[in-house]
Amino acid sequence: MKAFIFDMDGLMFDTERVFIGAWDYAGEQMGLGKAGYMCLKTLGMNTPACEQVWRDEFGEVVDVAAMWRYSREYMEAYYSKYAVSVKKGLYDLLTYLKRKGYKLAVASSTKRAKVEKHLTEANVRQYFDAVIAGDMVEKSKPEPDIYLKAAASLGVKPEECYALEDSRNGLLSANSAGCKAIMVPDLWQPDDVVKQFILGPFEDLLQVRDWLISRQ
Repeated sequence: MKAFIFDMDGLMFDTERVFIGAWDYAGEQMGLGKAGYMCLKTLGMNTPACEQVWRDEFGEVVDVAAMWRYSREYMEAYYSKYAVSVKKGLYDLLTYLKRKGYKLAVASSTKRAKVEKHLTEANVRQYFDAVIAGDMVEKSKPEPDIYLKAAASLGVKPEECYALEDSRNGLLSANSAGCKAIMVPDLWQPDDVVKQFILGPFEDLLQVRDWLISRQ
């Protein structure tokens, strides 16, 4: 194995709970009621895929532009007060992987500007050789596109990559691409489908590092 590809939201950073708050707020502002539960329905998806799930839930006439506007309003207010929350073991794992000479990439369904912002503010951008975001691929997770692109950007084959994920869509995407999927759950627990192919689940990224050390 030559590389590790990291999801971002819910895997590196505790951001999915912020999304729940943002969509609760957006739903209330739009007269739909708290809509934070939609986060669980869209875990790992990029913007167009999320919008389609909202249309499926609330009807084709739902104002997705307003949904994003209110969500941004909430998140901008939140992040003006609080730094992005880093998941346990992230720095330890990244330091270990770089010391061992692995190539590292990010494969996040979030738009690139926000991915770069979070990585920079958490002081981890320098660890990654490539960043592939949701607005850089046509098809969202669970399709394999983002992991295929991430592997190609590192100059390695997908089967030479470990993929670290927390969501069903992300795990299916990584597996379809041919990567070896490692699961560290956040909001969603593994079902019988993903249990057939994942490594883990691990409690946190520190446990992933310790597992790798034990294999040396």
